[in-house]
Amino acid sequence: MPHSNLLYQDLTPDRLLNAVESIGLHCDGRMLALNSYENRVYQLGIEDGAPVIAKFYRPNRWSDEAILEEHAFALELASREIPVVAPLVDEAGHTLHEFEGFRFALFPRHAGRTPELDDPDTLEWMGRFIGRIHAVGAITPFLHRPTLNIESFGDEPFHFLMGHGFIPPDLELSYRSVAEDVLARVRECYAQTAGIITIRLHGDCHAGNILWTEAGPHFVDFDDCRMGPAIQDLWMLLSGDRAAMNAQLLYVIDGYSEFYDFNPAELRLVEALRSLRIIHYSGWLARRWEDPAFKMAFPWFNTQHYWQNQILALREQMAALDEPPLQLMPG
Repeated sequence: MPHSNLLYQDLTPDRLLNAVESIGLHCDGRMLALNSYENRVYQLGIEDGAPVIAKFYRPNRWSDEAILEEHAFALELASREIPVVAPLVDEAGHTLHEFEGFRFALFPRHAGRTPELDDPDTLEWMGRFIGRIHAVGAITPFLHRPTLNIESFGDEPFHFLMGHGFIPPDLELSYRSVAEDVLARVRECYAQTAGIITIRLHGDCHAGNILWTEAGPHFVDFDDCRMGPAIQDLWMLLSGDRAAMNAQLLYVIDGYSEFYDFNPAELRLVEALRSLRIIHYSGWLARRWEDPAFKMAFPWFNTQHYWQNQILALREQMAALDEPPLQLMPG
């Protein structure tokens, strides 16, 4: 893994343009920073060609092998005509490049809008394409990318938060108590869920990572792809109260089941995975807090109000974890 002491502050405009030109492209000077915090992503104009998206990977996060698995998965899906935005492959067959210690990949620019997840036809369409992704994802496992589990998404970020002074002292006991209760209940949910298999997933399949056109969805940003239960790529499509989520679920699974069998037992994990995401998100912000971009983009983090809301959200999750799972039947 190149240069462990690199910081994103070192990724100057000149350096990133030189990086792209080092692999034979000629930039025309147009540059647009795109909304990304984990990595740095830019749209760059190319002389005599279409603009490209350049993604510079956060130093020290993924190994080269893990990044190449991300690329290989996206290319495998694209080769089966599944609408994903896969990395560009150069004449030597490479997708991952390095320049002065920074690793980067190029992607074609793809237009689109956020999908309307309150529309039944959209939900069914989404379900079909996620089913196709999972049918491919189930063929072989990742060897170098992690598994979404309680340890990595719950225990580790919880202990990091407790050990690094991010929580105000007067709220620390309340946060510790409710987070421990939630994690205990999450373990119970996993223990009660039999027959779960893990497959290769998109991993972060929310509306912001889906570009919608008249031709349907296009899935972008496989940076968080990992092994996990299939429901991880489905539950973030659902919103609203229990009745609304149950109605949406029926449309999603109706499309999904055309291409991949869904195990209804995984529905017990929906609120468990939501709980883990809440804790993991706080841990992610805390781990990145020394990055100046995070302080600018998330000024509300590490405030009294933020942690009060986190305690409330986890208390609400305790109630949700005690409810019966969603059902694959009307009513």
